[in-house]
Amino acid sequence: MPRLKQAGREAENLFANQIFNLLFGERDPVEEPGTATGTPGNWWTVFNIVPDAFKHTTEGFQFYRSPERKIDPKLRELGQTRAGFAIGSQFVFSQHCKASRDVGLTEEQIKAIPAWSVADCFSPIERAVLAYTDALVLQQGRVPDQVFAVLKEHLSDEEILELTYITCTYMMHAVMSRALRLEYDDVDERVVEVPMPDDNSPDGNSADVMAMVDEQEKD
Repeated sequence: MPRLKQAGREAENLFANQIFNLLFGERDPVEEPGTATGTPGNWWTVFNIVPDAFKHTTEGFQFYRSPERKIDPKLRELGQTRAGFAIGSQFVFSQHCKASRDVGLTEEQIKAIPAWSVADCFSPIERAVLAYTDALVLQQGRVPDQVFAVLKEHLSDEEILELTYITCTYMMHAVMSRALRLEYDDVDERVVEVPMPDDNSPDGNSADVMAMVDEQEKD
């Protein structure tokens, strides 16, 4: 379950209710979750607890899909999908693999996004967009001049600004999805201590292996 409460049609958010009708039909989005893409749909119901946040983020989706955008949709989706993977958001990555397919990226390219740096299926500008995404997401905006120079060779300033804004927006969505355990990111932390077998720890305490090695060396 998400870490925050959810709000459905009972919240009387007319804007959200229109979206719910599109995604859930007549079903209650909280009591009967599930969207056409297979997600529970709780991203929408959690955001609906703050109606103007719901509207703000939804209008962000409309922004990046607007016909007024100058950035090539394929480049846009490369940035969004790679951002989801780099953050570790199963939800953002999975959804934008589908969106990448819709805008014309090949199956080979989509499968190569996690290991793009050793793939040969991307053009120079596509590789630059992926490198730029990594610099935005993994290096918090520390972009090498060489990467930015390739962007400038192929894209206008307007296109670069759109790409930067959209990619960083999806970095935020990926982070929030993991933090609030929304959709496919509702998973337990996997990096935890693994207890040693009970028969090797009579007192119920785990042993420090390196301390044991250190003691052996002293002997």
